[in-house]
Order: sequence, then C-alpha cells, then structure tokens
Amino acid sequence: MLIAVPALALAACNSNSTREIRAVGSSTVFPFTALVAEAFVNQGGTSRPPVVESIGTGAGIARFCGGAGWEYPDIANASRRMKKSEYALCEKNGVGEIIEVQIGVDGVALAESNNGPKLQLSKKDVYLALAASPGGKPNAARTWQDVNPALPAIPIQVMGPPSTSGTRDALVELIMEPGCAEANPEAKELKKSKDTGPYDKLCKRIRDDGAYIDKGENDNLIVQGLAQNPNAVGVFGYSYLEENAARLHGVPIEGVTPSYEAIASRTYPGARPLFLYVKKRHLRAVPGLSDFLKLYATMWDPQGKLVKRGLIAAPEDVRAHSRDIVAGGIALDPAQLH
Repeated sequence: MLIAVPALALAACNSNSTREIRAVGSSTVFPFTALVAEAFVNQGGTSRPPVVESIGTGAGIARFCGGAGWEYPDIANASRRMKKSEYALCEKNGVGEIIEVQIGVDGVALAESNNGPKLQLSKKDVYLALAASPGGKPNAARTWQDVNPALPAIPIQVMGPPSTSGTRDALVELIMEPGCAEANPEAKELKKSKDTGPYDKLCKRIRDDGAYIDKGENDNLIVQGLAQNPNAVGVFGYSYLEENAARLHGVPIEGVTPSYEAIASRTYPGARPLFLYVKKRHLRAVPGLSDFLKLYATMWDPQGKLVKRGLIAAPEDVRAHSRDIVAGGIALDPAQLH
C-alpha cells in the first residue's frame, strides 16, 4: 500500500533539495505515520507531501538499509525492534547513524467474526496449531480439537501477514515461542545453542500446508476474510481490531482479551512496542524531516490524534525518552540490539 499525502501520485525527484520525506515498512505503523503526514501537510510550508508505503517491517528495513541518499527512504516504520543483522546491513551500506524512536505500544491481536465460535486459546494452543513441526514432527492437527480436546472440532484456519511482517515476527516471539517452551521441555536448551537451526525449526517456523493463510501486508484483507469465513481466525495489529469492533472481537490468550488497557499494562501476552527508524544524516539533507519527527512527538500522547486512530500510548517515561531522542537527534546504540 502506497500513499502520498495528500496527493495520489508524485513526480520523480530530480534533486535532493526538492525531495519529499519517504517512510516505508510496517502495515501496523502505516496508518499512524500516514496521519502525521496528513497533519504535516496541513501545517503548510514549502516541503513536498510525504510518501508513506506499507510493505512490511522486514521489507521496509531492508529497503531503508539499502543505503543513504535521495533514492533511499528516510524512515522505516517497524512493529518490532530492528535486529542486529539488519543494523549490520545498514552499516555495510553506509547508512550511518540511526535514530530509534518508540512511538507507542500495540498488541498482536487474534480476532474472529462476531458470528465466530468464541475461541479461548493459550499460547500452547496457538503453537500447536500453527507450528510447522510441533514436537519435531510435521504438524498433523487439522481442527482446534486436535490441538486441545476442550476446543471445538472446526478446521484450523488462521489468516495472517507474510514472513516480511513485524506482526508475524511478534506472533512468533510473543505467543508461539512461549507456547513451544511449554510444549517442548528441550526448547530452553535448544535456544541457548549457537546453532539456531533446531530451535527455529521446532519453535519459530509456521506451517505452510494451508492452515495458516498468508493474506499479504494489507490487513484489511484479513478483516474481509473473517467476514466471509466466521470460523477463521485473523492476526493483525490491535488498531485494526478496534477499528472493526462492530464486526469482530478479540480472541482471549491465556484468559486475557486484547484491549487498550490490557495492552497498555502489558498484561496481554501479545503486547509489543512500535518504532520509527530514521537516518540521522538525512535530518539536515531532507527538507522538513526534523519537523516531521517533532510533529510526530506531539501526537502520541494519551489524548493525541494517534491514540484516537488506534495507537496505544506508551508509558510517560517512554514517551519522555522518545521526545528527548527526537529533540536531540540521539543515535541508537547497536549494542542494545539482538
């Protein structure tokens, strides 16, 4: 999904002096950055309308890390933290210092139609339903009852984002991996090994036999799919669940339903931070980029416009730290990454 705010299309840039701000990445962060872009345009000034593109966290960071200069994005929207390997790619391609800004919190929500079966799942249930090799063997579960006798005998059909998505990464990290540890006593030791292959195969790989349905980076397609198939489950950021509350409801995980309060307090198992990554050297080179970030920082408070759009405000100390990073252009310490 690509949006130029407010224009529908932009002519190619001929020089850095006239280049618009460019942001790529997460479909979850997309609506928030697009709203800031709209507000930025409405402020007036001489800067060209920002372009915001939804291609997934992984793909967005890869493009962001392709290099520095006018042909590369200024901002990567991310629904998970940058990986050490991704930072290394940025470093290899001469990107220079990177600014990391946490803009808020979100939840990886499992949802179903309001006409659905009202599933209540554990992390172990989700792992046993979606893992490619639970217990080290190909997944043979076809119904939820195969996973847990207390669940209904309806087919496992989970619609979610592709492997490039930070939402899918967060589903694996926050829900499937803990479920794997509960189901497989050996998982803890495997995770410590320098050879990550066996652990990844056991705990992180999602099945590809049709039970998990890749719906691409447009989360609205998942919403539409749930309307057409009431027995299916969808996976997306909480803001899409909130936006479609008249049609959908959240599936409780470990007895906790995804809600603003549960995610903000981190009692919901799928709670996760949301980030922007910004090239520090672009702050001076790209007109308006610094002002764009400062505007972003005025919109993420609990009563701000981003929260009204579906963002969950981060705790005050996190918001204050993020404001300091924006104001001072403080670069990320890569030693913090994993």
